[in-house]
Amino acid sequence: MDSISNYKNRALDTLKGNWADAAISTIIYSVLIAAAPVCLSGVTFGFETLWSLAMIPLEWGFAIMFLMLVRGEKLDISRMFDGYKDFLRIFCTMLLQKVYIFLWSLLLIIPGIIKAFSYAMTSYILKDNPEIKNNEAIEKSMQMMQGHKMDLFLLYLSFIGWAILSVLTLGIGFIFLTPYVNAAVSHFYEDLKEEAQPVI
Repeated sequence: MDSISNYKNRALDTLKGNWADAAISTIIYSVLIAAAPVCLSGVTFGFETLWSLAMIPLEWGFAIMFLMLVRGEKLDISRMFDGYKDFLRIFCTMLLQKVYIFLWSLLLIIPGIIKAFSYAMTSYILKDNPEIKNNEAIEKSMQMMQGHKMDLFLLYLSFIGWAILSVLTLGIGFIFLTPYVNAAVSHFYEDLKEEAQPVI
């Protein structure tokens, strides 16, 4: 595994020449995830819930879009919607992941956080292993993350300064911070996958 500073540098290198598309895709993603339910909140609570569920494959696609960028592909905003091409497998697995994290969080917040990091590679595993789903994908993530949960936690923590600056810019900074974090985590997964090759 690489150092935190190198993951961040590699992410910056990956995003060179792609910042505009990355920012646009982040805006589109944010509007669909957050703004649309706010605009439609007057309809019904049930509709908001259905909308949130319908956005689960979009969350997956957004992460995978940056994984493919890290792998040398051109950043393609349409990849954000790839999760809908394999809807049931992606939706059920990612929903199950959220349910598990929620249930662990009921015990106390710390177990929920630990499990969130254990399951963090599930999206990427679904992309690289189209034949697996649900618990199998989540379990593979748990295997890959053994001994690396703290590494990923520290990588996320290293962005705290940028997150504070993003808040101070009324959230505008997140348009650029979000791609930065996603690219760094994608590089993290690539190294983790290579290290855990017998598992995957």
